[in-house]
Amino acid sequence: MTTTSNPLHVALALAAAGVPVLPLRAGKVPFGNCRTCKDNECGGRPNMKSAGPCRCAAPCHGWAAATTDRNVVASPLWAPAWRAAAAVAYHPGGAGVTVVDLDNPAAVQWARTTLPTTRTVTTTRGEHWIYRGTMQSANAVRPGVDVKSLMQYARWLGPGTGHTALLPPAVRALVGKEDTTPAAGKVVSSLPRARWDRSVAAGCRHTDRYVRTGLERGLNLVRARTESGAGSQAFGVARFLAAQHTRCPGLCGLDAIGEEIIAAAVTVGVPEAYARRAVTNGLAAAPERTA
Repeated sequence: MTTTSNPLHVALALAAAGVPVLPLRAGKVPFGNCRTCKDNECGGRPNMKSAGPCRCAAPCHGWAAATTDRNVVASPLWAPAWRAAAAVAYHPGGAGVTVVDLDNPAAVQWARTTLPTTRTVTTTRGEHWIYRGTMQSANAVRPGVDVKSLMQYARWLGPGTGHTALLPPAVRALVGKEDTTPAAGKVVSSLPRARWDRSVAAGCRHTDRYVRTGLERGLNLVRARTESGAGSQAFGVARFLAAQHTRCPGLCGLDAIGEEIIAAAVTVGVPEAYARRAVTNGLAAAPERTA
């Protein structure tokens, strides 16, 4: 199944495989509502965010029209849309997956250094990374990155390559509330200024300088995220630093390292609860110790 195939044929094959589909017109957007559903005068569909009574058989209401019912997909009411369709879309949440839409090379590079590998689909400008599991959708979670799952649609661009991995905490953390613009003069945290030292890392195989240098570099990355993305950056830093200690024979003071990362995220406006959750997930995402 490719984007050059007949859109209706592609949609029917996807529906048969359990993937809810809908047609897209030029501009990669759904077709407009019918006269009855125009401006949601019908009340909207029951499965939309604002549940309504509409059960219109036409492809109305965007993503909410997506269906696996092949009789509906091939029905006369959908026929005009398929004749004018420029592409096929699907509802990721309805298919049990989440799509991380990477819209440019910089976003792709960020994903390759931050997220676990998974099934990948090449797009016009970037890539779709597909994970098994569903979550809330959100646009612009960081520059060039959208998360598409529940109550969203994504273009079908082929099956992609690779193994579909389980939806990781790092992607869920992207959609968490992250206020990275603290009000002027506002105290953003009462966190203690905890610092890592050898007293909490008696079993660490690394030198103090090695640990401190790596930690400071990570803290600077978090502090640099003054506009957005500090929470997800904190997750990535915590995961990377924890991974450096997987072969240490004893205690490495990862809790103290985590506290410093949390404090750095809070200084650029990330709510403490969000920062703590992101860092805790990052530390837990590192490989298990081998020694």
